[in-house]
Amino acid sequence: MSITKEVRHYVVRNVVATLGMSMYVIIDTLFISIAAGALGLTTLNLVLPLFNVFNGTGLLLGVGGATIFSLNKVMHPERIKSLFSQLVIFAFSFGLILAILLNIFATPVVNFLGADDATRQMAIVYLRIISWSGPLYMVNYIAINFIRNDGNPTLTMKATLTETLSVILIDWFFIFGMGLKLEGAALAVLFSPAISLVVLSFHRKFAGRQLEWHWVVPHLRNIWRSARLGVASALNELSTGVSIYFFNHVLLQLANNYAVAAYGVISNIAIVVLAIANGVALGVQPLASREFGKHEYKNVSTTLKNGMIITLFLATISFIILITFKHPIIEVFNTSHSGQLLAYASVGLPIYFTSVFFSALNLLFILFLTAIGSARASFSLSILRGYIILLPAIFILAKVAGINGVWAAVPFTEFVITCIGVIIIYQRLKKLNN
Repeated sequence: MSITKEVRHYVVRNVVATLGMSMYVIIDTLFISIAAGALGLTTLNLVLPLFNVFNGTGLLLGVGGATIFSLNKVMHPERIKSLFSQLVIFAFSFGLILAILLNIFATPVVNFLGADDATRQMAIVYLRIISWSGPLYMVNYIAINFIRNDGNPTLTMKATLTETLSVILIDWFFIFGMGLKLEGAALAVLFSPAISLVVLSFHRKFAGRQLEWHWVVPHLRNIWRSARLGVASALNELSTGVSIYFFNHVLLQLANNYAVAAYGVISNIAIVVLAIANGVALGVQPLASREFGKHEYKNVSTTLKNGMIITLFLATISFIILITFKHPIIEVFNTSHSGQLLAYASVGLPIYFTSVFFSALNLLFILFLTAIGSARASFSLSILRGYIILLPAIFILAKVAGINGVWAAVPFTEFVITCIGVIIIYQRLKKLNN
């Protein structure tokens, strides 16, 4: 199979998988909007950064560990014999400790996240339930990355799709069938990574499997090595949570809970759009890593070029759909028919999503740099994208242009990062090809 066909093979399966998971997020948001209205959406958006913490921890160890796995599985398989097991055991233990702490300190945590008298009690209940999903989400992300890099992207796709379809039904049953509303949505969250892990366990029957399970004590040196390579992906995920936190606070200062609910709609649509881009990046990453490990640098460049073409094509389609059908899309979530929510979201959506071309490329660049061992460059892009440029932009543009400035902070940041990323990638590829 040519490298171009391999890229398409991996990308299609990863896009389907990530898109499938994001559809659960969208449907869950829709169910919450029907059951709990605009305040339910606000509560969900306030607690949403915790999911970024869970997923970010999984990516920190999963992407980094899987990269080490890919770089060594051909030439030095003895080096990665128990790496997967060490990371899973460490992540699950860390997740349990975090869940206990979140339950003990639930009230100060939701206050910190921005809950007020109207949303505090709902946020506490939701947080205490979803906190127990943390260990499972962390392990799930590690397993998905390792199994994908072990040559089985089809199984990761099946796991995500099975998880999505199953949890949508469970979500409906708890929210509407049992009448549990927001608490039901939280209970359904617990099933999400658990179902995925059950499907992923069938990797043990995969003919070309190199992954092994060993009951071992995690070595901090291996945890650190994995975290170094995965930190860029983790920071990308965490930056979503950080930006949601600051967006919520600025919008509450400039407007009210309905502006936060409007941002909740926009950010959930963004999850779907970026899931497509992330699927492309995750499809490119294991191939670029493998070819880099084999010193096939021409194939490394070809892998990136194919990824960029697919990314820009899908970003264009996404943008056209969002602009053309913005009102029907917003109204799907505006089940309480709030005029304020509709007004805020109608203006914010087209401004916010001019970022889609740049953000899609940035996700690809960051994972590609990780794949070829350029952890420092990948880390730098992630820090600039999620923190150093974005956070000041939110406050400065809010001062200059009010709420419209808040929406414009994301496209401004993503454009700057794309310019920097193109320069870094060009220099790296030129060095490799020479």
